Amino acid sequence: MAKKVKKRKDIKRKLLHKYRLVILNESTFEEKISFKLSRLNVFVTGSLCIIGLIGLTILLIAFTPLREYIPGYSSTKLKRQATELTYKTDSLVNTLNYTNRYLDNIRMVLRGDIENTEINRDSLFEQFKLDPSSVDLNPIREDSLLRAEVALEDKYNLFERDGDKTNMVLFPPISGTLSENFNREKKHYAVDITAPRDTPIKAVANGIVIFAEWTTETGYVIIMEHKDGLLSVYKHNGSLSKSQGDIVRAGEVIASVGNTGEFTTGPHLHFELWDNGNPVNPLDFIDFK
Repeated sequence: MAKKVKKRKDIKRKLLHKYRLVILNESTFEEKISFKLSRLNVFVTGSLCIIGLIGLTILLIAFTPLREYIPGYSSTKLKRQATELTYKTDSLVNTLNYTNRYLDNIRMVLRGDIENTEINRDSLFEQFKLDPSSVDLNPIREDSLLRAEVALEDKYNLFERDGDKTNMVLFPPISGTLSENFNREKKHYAVDITAPRDTPIKAVANGIVIFAEWTTETGYVIIMEHKDGLLSVYKHNGSLSKSQGDIVRAGEVIASVGNTGEFTTGPHLHFELWDNGNPVNPLDFIDFK
């Protein structure tokens, strides 16, 4: 019994016995670094390092593509390709079965085993046919609404029609309430459209900006020239988004609704159309609603 106790004490003393690990300068024997170690500390530290390395290796294998390079692990890409090939193979097998059945029937006809009237390739797919009399071809409510919406968009689209200008359809610069109509007798060669301040104003057609400045009477003004001698004029703007010389496409924002100039009566757009120097009524070309 005393020997066992003494042996245990010797083992404990060996495990806890202190050692010093010293790193010296070989030329000067100057001590650079020193560590106090024991067998128990070295064992515990080494074990923890080994466990950490094992854990890190497991994480790298489980959650990174590195596992594909380890023998025994399957590739995700290969699995996906195998699945796709399985589906394709299944489809090809079905097609091949239908084709073989059709060819077998043709062979029977050629040998005279059955009459030709009994052979019809479409009969193989008879289960997929629909009876036209059982299909309701009347348009549903959603279809009617979609047709009306498309017709309205085509009516006021971004493209100008060929031919006479009376058939030209322009893009509405804004949507709003008409406050004053075009009137030649009163020399009001425009329509006034009321809209909330800062509402975007869009170009009615493709063109180039020939004037974009401030005027005392009509505030910020922008004038665009379009093809075939057509001019569009936008007055009383709150701000301008384009400058003189800019090329603009139909529907592109060129200004915003404002209340600038001495002749303004509130936030609105004063819009004019001129055809080769003659004023025309914008309502003949544009729906502002």
